[in-house]
Amino acid sequence: MQIKNASILIIDDDADVLIAIKLLLKAKVKEVTTEKNPNHIQALITQKKFDVVILDMNFNGLVNTGNEGIFWLKKIKEINADIQVILITAYGDIDLAIKGLKEGASDFLIKPWQNEKLLSAIEETAAKKTGGPEKLWKPVVYKGSLLGESKAMKDIFLKIKKVAPTDANVLILGENGTGKDLIAKAIHDNSLRKDKPFIKVDVGALTPSLFESELFGHKKGAFTDAREDRKGRFEIANGGTLFLDEIGNITLQQQARLLTVLQNRHITPIGANQSVALDIRLICATNVGLETLADESKFRKDLIYRINTVEINVAPLRERENDILILAKHYLEQYAEKYFKPEFKLDDTAIKKLMAHYFPGNVRELQYVLERAVIMAESNRLYADDLVFSPLEKHFISEKTEDVNLDSVEKSTIEKVIEKNNGNISKSAKELGITRNALYRRLNKYGL
Repeated sequence: MQIKNASILIIDDDADVLIAIKLLLKAKVKEVTTEKNPNHIQALITQKKFDVVILDMNFNGLVNTGNEGIFWLKKIKEINADIQVILITAYGDIDLAIKGLKEGASDFLIKPWQNEKLLSAIEETAAKKTGGPEKLWKPVVYKGSLLGESKAMKDIFLKIKKVAPTDANVLILGENGTGKDLIAKAIHDNSLRKDKPFIKVDVGALTPSLFESELFGHKKGAFTDAREDRKGRFEIANGGTLFLDEIGNITLQQQARLLTVLQNRHITPIGANQSVALDIRLICATNVGLETLADESKFRKDLIYRINTVEINVAPLRERENDILILAKHYLEQYAEKYFKPEFKLDDTAIKKLMAHYFPGNVRELQYVLERAVIMAESNRLYADDLVFSPLEKHFISEKTEDVNLDSVEKSTIEKVIEKNNGNISKSAKELGITRNALYRRLNKYGL
């Protein structure tokens, strides 16, 4: 459906919001209806046909304060599941808005919105109404490439699109080599801070003695080797984005110091008497699983809540088979250009070898394999023998597959599936092809 033929219902308890959106849409859509009281939703959508509903997330303490948008979204979908709903949310409601997408919302926008983005969201949502072609939005990345057509990557693109324009803190979870740093950069490059600094710090590699000096800076003479004033990474990132990589590896003492800074929004360099106000967007990443982060003997729960407004899980490459060849072709082009080689093609034998590989090293492993192949290849057509995987990774796989005892294999499979489904027994049982009761018996058998 074209936007000019769409009937739009706007529900918001702020009269100024209703007027602003109505004036914007009046000449561009077929009809605009506004409503301040969400209790009138049922009557409105049963008496009149609407193509798109623009729904606020909060209504001055009505049903389920702080979660009203989800409540009314469900009501709308109960009455008419075909109505497309766009949520409008304030900064603090982003986690609820993402929950709204899971409950059936088509999109969500952040207040204050940009008119172009609102119109674009309505156009995309109206197109869904008639099953029109949905264009996959891909983040702009100025350095590096974020590629993929798999469902896992489409979900990540959607989160980047929604989260990037906000200042919400983001936690990126995933194995080593999955591209967490590229996702962090994509969030920055698609944010309102894109012209400001993007500062990356591998905090897991900082020794306790360097942690505070590196992050918060120091004054000349603060300690033996402090020969001059030095700004910390927090201060260098002011106005922009600070990316703390491997956050799961810092000590409890370092976590406490970091939490204090994030709560107070200012830092005091070592040896200084005055604090420095902070204006940063924080993105963190770790290869440590949520189950480890949830262990309070290893990681402070209050810090987790502080850095995890929105969580992005990056699937390993072995779960993104649709992306392997896309990434392979990209790296072949990149390294052919870098090493002044002609265009490379993958033979069917090479494709088969790539698709059969487990990729314990993820995208990083694929990247290195193809770089080596481009350098060493005798022709511009790559065959299976041209693709040499690291002996370290082969050793890793042999260790994992060495135990072929049936019980061990079954236990390992159950553990992986439950972890993949974040502990959801019903989903895990369905994926394993057994009943919930059968899965519970096996969990008891293996002491899981």
